[in-house]
Amino acid sequence: MTRFRWVSVLVAATILAGCTPSFKQDTEVVQQTEDAEEVETAHITSRQLSENYYRTLTPYKESASRGLIVSNIYTKYDIKEAENGLMRISQNVFDTEKYFFQEGQQLSANTVSYWLARENQTTDQRDDLQGLNPSSLDANGKELEATIKAVEAPVYLAHIVEQNYLTLTDDNKVRLSGMSVGLALNSVYYYQKERYGEYFEEPIPNEKLEAAAIEIAEEVVARLRMRSELADIPIVIGLYKQQPRNSIVPGTYFAYNVVDGGKSALGEWQKINEAYVTFPMSSPADIYREANKSFQYFKQEIDKYFSNFTSVIGTGFYQNNQLQNLEVEIPIQFYGTTEIIGFTQYLTDVMLKQLPKDVTITVSVTSVNGPEVLIKKERDSDKPFVHIYE
Repeated sequence: MTRFRWVSVLVAATILAGCTPSFKQDTEVVQQTEDAEEVETAHITSRQLSENYYRTLTPYKESASRGLIVSNIYTKYDIKEAENGLMRISQNVFDTEKYFFQEGQQLSANTVSYWLARENQTTDQRDDLQGLNPSSLDANGKELEATIKAVEAPVYLAHIVEQNYLTLTDDNKVRLSGMSVGLALNSVYYYQKERYGEYFEEPIPNEKLEAAAIEIAEEVVARLRMRSELADIPIVIGLYKQQPRNSIVPGTYFAYNVVDGGKSALGEWQKINEAYVTFPMSSPADIYREANKSFQYFKQEIDKYFSNFTSVIGTGFYQNNQLQNLEVEIPIQFYGTTEIIGFTQYLTDVMLKQLPKDVTITVSVTSVNGPEVLIKKERDSDKPFVHIYE
């Protein structure tokens, strides 16, 4: 029999994190500020939700360039994945038991803005602040035509995500011991032929994008190593390809590199095979066909419950061609408590019957009033946790 649990929001959040939380004694530490002469007291959070999460310092410090990501990355899906994907890569290098997470504090908003500019558009003439995107000028110093620029000199680099990884010293101080940098890249270049005119788009070929990204990555590492506080720490650099503006799924990181402490030369690039896809698909590739068929059966069962119901959307996350996570969104139009309970029972049974058993599944039911139901099933489990919002 399916097991239902109505749980508080706090407990639900813990459950959704994955494993049983690890509780450790709260630790007060000393953290050095930007001014080497000053220090401040911080606390390392005592709760680690699972081994897949880093503990953080409080008070929590936002990234020095946090506000830029909203204007530089097209969709909310890419904003989330550019950060979460980089943390996933970082776990290959920085152990979640040993390192603590902090949003990037080394690259200011001004520095990131300079680096994102075109080579000829940076107002500060310092070499380490020059734009990393191609110049928009031709050999004679004249502005390229918009259509030529779109093909020969598109803007490759859209944003830079920075994450800091700290360790605790014997004298109860935290120090910067690792850094991860995500280079968010454009898959499409959008441009105007005239000011206030219509927008056109030019897809950027993969080979061209990857070659430009590697050159940018080498320059970014060289600039970081110029700073004394970053000279001897390992640096992880990831290449992220964001989706077009109208996409409803995020892009993914396709490669990363690890630069050992004290070195500037990049090592061998590690390929990443990840993809987000939407279900149902009309013409799925072979690797998606089985999951797509399961999702279509699932949707058909939901459609039977509502004669006029059509909107069931799934987002699948694949790693190395294997489905890892499936998130399903179901908007509803009724609001009665008994109706919601009845639908939730039916929905949970259909989910267990039709959807893949060996993946983590999250089903969200919403209405115009907001969230109504949340169902979470862990990989290989037949006992989902169910929460009906009151």
